[in-house]
Amino acid sequence: MFGAPSYFENSAVAQALADRLPGVPALGCSTAGEIAGTAVREQSCVVTAVRFNSIRVRMATTTFTEMLDSRAAGRRLGMELADAELRAVMVFGQGVRINGSALIEGLVDTLGPELPITGGLAGDYGAFSRTWTLSPKGVSDSEIVAVGFVGSTLKFGHGSFGGWETFGPARKVTRSEGNVLYELDGEPALAFYKRYLGDYAKDLPVSGLLFPFGMLGEDRGAKGLIRTILGIDENAGSLILAGDIDPEGYLKLMHASTDSLIDGAEAAALAARLPQEKGVADESLCVLVSCIGRRLVMGDLVDGEVEAVAAVVGDSAVLTGFYSNGEISPFTPGVHCKLHNQTMTITTIAED
Repeated sequence: MFGAPSYFENSAVAQALADRLPGVPALGCSTAGEIAGTAVREQSCVVTAVRFNSIRVRMATTTFTEMLDSRAAGRRLGMELADAELRAVMVFGQGVRINGSALIEGLVDTLGPELPITGGLAGDYGAFSRTWTLSPKGVSDSEIVAVGFVGSTLKFGHGSFGGWETFGPARKVTRSEGNVLYELDGEPALAFYKRYLGDYAKDLPVSGLLFPFGMLGEDRGAKGLIRTILGIDENAGSLILAGDIDPEGYLKLMHASTDSLIDGAEAAALAARLPQEKGVADESLCVLVSCIGRRLVMGDLVDGEVEAVAAVVGDSAVLTGFYSNGEISPFTPGVHCKLHNQTMTITTIAED
């Protein structure tokens, strides 16, 4: 279930689902926009029912106490999900006061780097103040929820792509800690960022979604990761990013157009599309997790990126999803999972 924050402000929605679907485990999160089919909705709730023939699911939840608990929280989830036949994991975490990179590292610590992990961080329509998850325990603003898919008949595809472009000079990270950026080129990061944003600075942190950072390594080569801003600290002059940054690396500002973002969504769908193998069911589920920053850039044209995905995956795929504060996916099959920002990330699930 993916829904606007208003659906999570009391426990009634969890009880309504339990009453209508007794004994069925539920999971999901609050959003910054909901995806149902080829439509992007606002202030709505989207519920998708999934049935497997032989795949088993393992649910895991953990209470998340503070940002420094992110990696440990991932480890707790991983220990609860561990199974010899575990084939993939989908996780939904809090979208504020969390280090999404550390959360993933904790899962990898216990489940290994080759297991595909996808999902996203909950949204609250850009308020960056309070987000929720839904688990079999109910609605919570302090729980992280994950589902593990167990069984050899699972078909699991994933793809993640942005469409953003860098501009301006590369800036050296001169002081950072985890996902908190204190200095760029020896200057307080917040002061630097405000100077570049100009009139947009008065709307921080929301306006920061329009100008994320592209991460570069020590050699100034692109790492393929984008970091967006979840918050600012005026007293420390720092920027709180959705995930870790390279303390020895460089950052570049980024921008995008509607056309480039739609092209990125199409590329993600092509990567996530399952091969048409004999014996694989025609029906599949596509879970779309797209960044709120993309939605702000595209405005009324945001349906275009979902329509681009639908055109690739075909009519037999059911599309559901949400706009997030961060997206979770490996770069490619067999490659260590990462936290992404400003991407369209797609998970495709089917069964033999």
